[in-house]
Amino acid sequence: MSKIDIIVGTTLGNAEYVADEIASELTALGHEIQLHLTPNRTELTQDSLWFIVSSTHGAGDLPDNIQPFFNEIEQNQPDLSHKKFIICAIGDSSYDTFCHGPTKLECLLEHCSAKACVDKIEIDVQRDPIPEKAALSWILKRQDRL
Repeated sequence: MSKIDIIVGTTLGNAEYVADEIASELTALGHEIQLHLTPNRTELTQDSLWFIVSSTHGAGDLPDNIQPFFNEIEQNQPDLSHKKFIICAIGDSSYDTFCHGPTKLECLLEHCSAKACVDKIEIDVQRDPIPEKAALSWILKRQDRL
């Protein structure tokens, strides 16, 4: 099974709750999971899959707890060609910056040559008021790519 670092970007706790549910499900499937609420690239497992679960904050920004992770990658521009990632973005479509924070991170990772192993999901809390259900359904349909 896979080693997976779940990297959480959360302001009000919704993304953290979704990440906890994903971690429980993936652990039950036999994956080795580490959850990171204050992610630091140097503390992540070298050969792990990065599973990013993040909301958008403010005017399309990443939450404060994941912003230093983004800044470090943006400033150092590391070669991430060996890295695979997944993005689970959570937002509210009533805002014109719907899911912009995680999309910025996705673009940065791709700029550093990391590869998405599944298409990202953008969970709209207007349509899916229980975002963990949508996230679990999405990832379980793609678990063969982990």
